[in-house]
Amino acid sequence: MPENSVILPLTKLTEDEQFFYDTVRQFAVENVKPLVKKMDDEAAIDPGIPKQLFDLGLMSIEIPEKYGGSESEFFMAILAVEAISTVDPSVAVMVDVQNTLVNNAILRWGSEALKEKYLPVLAQEKMGAYALSETGSGSDAFALATRAVEKGDCFELTGRKMWITNSAEADIFIIFANANPDAGYKGITAFLCEKGSEGFTVGKKEDKLGIRASSTCELILDGCRIPKANVLGEVGKGYKVAIETLNEGRIGIGAQMVGLAQGAFDYGLLFSKEREQFGKPISTFQGLQFQLAQAATELEAARLMVYNAARMKDAGMTFIKEAAMAKLYSSQLAQKIASLMVEVLGGNGFTREFPVEKFYRDSKIGTIYEGTSNMQLQTIAKVLLKD
Repeated sequence: MPENSVILPLTKLTEDEQFFYDTVRQFAVENVKPLVKKMDDEAAIDPGIPKQLFDLGLMSIEIPEKYGGSESEFFMAILAVEAISTVDPSVAVMVDVQNTLVNNAILRWGSEALKEKYLPVLAQEKMGAYALSETGSGSDAFALATRAVEKGDCFELTGRKMWITNSAEADIFIIFANANPDAGYKGITAFLCEKGSEGFTVGKKEDKLGIRASSTCELILDGCRIPKANVLGEVGKGYKVAIETLNEGRIGIGAQMVGLAQGAFDYGLLFSKEREQFGKPISTFQGLQFQLAQAATELEAARLMVYNAARMKDAGMTFIKEAAMAKLYSSQLAQKIASLMVEVLGGNGFTREFPVEKFYRDSKIGTIYEGTSNMQLQTIAKVLLKD
C-alpha cells in the first residue's frame, strides 16, 4: 500500500460522490416532492420531470461524452437512484431503467452505428424501455412467445410484452424475441425498436398498487418491422444480453429499495420525536427505541451490500452473487421498514395524508421486478454450489 494512502469505509463517499448525491437529493426534495401525491393520485409522471432529469444529466450517467453523456461510473447511477428514491421511487425507476438497463445494454452490446444513432438522443431527450417479460414469461424469462421472422432486410416481430416500465414515455425500446424457436433460448435475440415503427403499439397501462406514477404498459407487436441493423448484439445471443444486463439492473433496484427505506425511516424517526403520548415523545419509550435501532442497523447493512456490488461492477469484478444478495435483502428490508413506519405513525400512517403509506405500497414491487426474491435465492445458490 502506498505510504499515506487511505482506504475509505465502504459507505463513505468521495467528495465528488457526496456532492453528486446531495445535488440529486436536493433536486428531488425541491422539484419532485411537491408533486408526489398528485402523481400518485393521477398515476402519471408530471410532464416536466423527464426534461429536468435529462437537463441534470441523470439519464446518461455512463454514456461517454462523445455521445453527449456524463461519462461517469455505474456507482454514480446507483447514488442517483438511491437519492431520488428517498422522495419518490416512481421517478427513481425512470432513472434506473434508463441507466442500468437501456443505456448499459447499448453500451455493451451495440454496434458503433447503433451507439452513434441512439446514445446521443438517449443522453439528451429520449427515454428508453426494456421489454423482456410476457404473460407466460416472467421468472421463466426465456419462455418467450414473441417471434422474430426474417423478411429481407428486416425482422418482423409478433407478440405481446407485459409490464414494461417507462413504456408510456419511452421512444426507444429494447425488445427480446425468439428468431429460432427450435433452438430454444439460443434463438432469443435483442432488437432496438423505435416508437412509431410499423406494427408497434403501446397498449393498456396497468393500474398498480405502488410506484403508480411510473408507467407500466403492454406492448403489442403485430408484424413490427425492425431493420437487421437494429439487432443488439448477435442473432441468437439475446439471452446473454438479458442475463448480463439484469445482473446490473438488480443493483439499481437495490439502490431504489435502500432509498425508499431511508425515506420512510427518516419520516418515522422525525415523527417519533414530535408525537407525544403519556406526556412525552414516543421516541423516549424503549420499546420503540429498540425497533428504530434494529431498523437503522439493517438499513446500513443493506446499503453496504448495494454499494459493495456497485463498486465491484466498476472494478471489473464478478458480481452476480453480490447483486442478487443486494436486491434480495434490500427489497425485503424496504417492506419491513416501511411497514414499521406505518405503525410508528399509528392511525396517521394508515392514511394517504402521510408519505409512509405510499412508501409501504411502493416497497412491494422490489421483491417482484427484475427477478423475484425466489429467483435471487436461486441465483445465489447456483453460485455457491458451482464448484
